[in-house]
Amino acid sequence: MPEESSNPKDDFLNPISKYYGKFTPGNLAFNSNLQEFVNQVSYICALETNGKIAPNEAYERIKKLWKKLKNSKTELLDKINNPPTTDQ
Repeated sequence: MPEESSNPKDDFLNPISKYYGKFTPGNLAFNSNLQEFVNQVSYICALETNGKIAPNEAYERIKKLWKKLKNSKTELLDKINNPPTTDQ
């Protein structure tokens, strides 16, 4: 059962959708990281569109978030689904 947030504003600003894919702890964790990435990119785009941050700053922030998401995928999905083989 999903945990109820004590602050309705958090639910509005950072919505988390249910996960309907194949359940594994890695898939669930990656889905959560992916949703967080999308929310943060959305905020960065809004800040840039409204002139609160420069386009280059928005790009750098999104690039940093993308690298973090890519590392998450490697750790949570790739290493579990493709374990290293030892050929002898």
